[in-house]
Amino acid sequence: MTYIVVKYKHISVSIMSVPFRVLLYYNFKKVNDPEQLRLHHYERCKQLGLLGRIYISGEGINGTVAGYTEATEAYKSFMREDPLFSDTEFKEDEADRIPFARLAVKVRPEIVALKADMPLDPVEGGRHLSPQEWRHVMESDTPYVMIDVRNNYESRIGHFEGALLPDLDNFYDFPKWVDEANIPKDTKILMYCTGGIRCEKFSVLMKKKGYDDVNQLHGGIVTYGKEEGGAHFKGKCFVFDDRMAVPVNPNDTEPIGRCELSGQPTDTYVNCANMECNKLFLVCPEAIDTYEGCCSEACMHSSARRPLDAQERFIPFRRWYKYFNQTPVHDHGQPGSDH
Repeated sequence: MTYIVVKYKHISVSIMSVPFRVLLYYNFKKVNDPEQLRLHHYERCKQLGLLGRIYISGEGINGTVAGYTEATEAYKSFMREDPLFSDTEFKEDEADRIPFARLAVKVRPEIVALKADMPLDPVEGGRHLSPQEWRHVMESDTPYVMIDVRNNYESRIGHFEGALLPDLDNFYDFPKWVDEANIPKDTKILMYCTGGIRCEKFSVLMKKKGYDDVNQLHGGIVTYGKEEGGAHFKGKCFVFDDRMAVPVNPNDTEPIGRCELSGQPTDTYVNCANMECNKLFLVCPEAIDTYEGCCSEACMHSSARRPLDAQERFIPFRRWYKYFNQTPVHDHGQPGSDH
């Protein structure tokens, strides 16, 4: 059994290498010094051995981090000790490994980039429906239009029954989409995303555009799956870590996606082994072996093709220097650790 020592403040705790935990969270609060907050969180995460990504801006914080269960509990306590973020809600999942290769804590213009041409305060957003309320509306005779507020590659492997699935590559394409969708302004709107953060902004935008009855799924797909068993959800939920997809409805596990090489049912994404391509694509086990992790025969013959590890062939490929024994050079022009 492997043990590590985690230090939190003046406490050192030895913990076994048993279940890891993934935390997903966000909190819209005015941050006066994003860079100072970035450094504060980066040092705490390093101290606790957490990996993942955290985005900070003047509008708040948005993060997904993973580590040993005790370390994630310590991080939650660290967050709650900050008066600004003491009310943060955490979505939690157990994992058999840490689904991140590194830690990245960055300052961004927005913690989720909608790039709207108007200010959007989540306080002015839609009504939050609990998972139970959401399911009740779906199972009632109430007419509504449901919008999947995620990118096309996310909805491709899982979505709610009857939802509109905008064929968009980026969240910031949604403002133009809603202008062109011709949804009547008096329609009851339901919207959902992975954990809720994208709806916080998009619901405000829709209300500013004249939609009055705007509703969003509180906690997103992740919370709905835990509280309502994923009823009326088809497929899996795409996540932005090494797991790529997680189950939502245990009674409906059949893949709804199709392998882009063989046409076989699958819900598994990988990024192309050819570093000059790096395309994210759906692939079945047989095709990933046949094409050696590549999305096409052309990519198979590239000199920039990363080797496929048969034991971890569904783990995303890493950066080039992980395969070619080179030292990474960061923006400052100096060698350094990958963070």
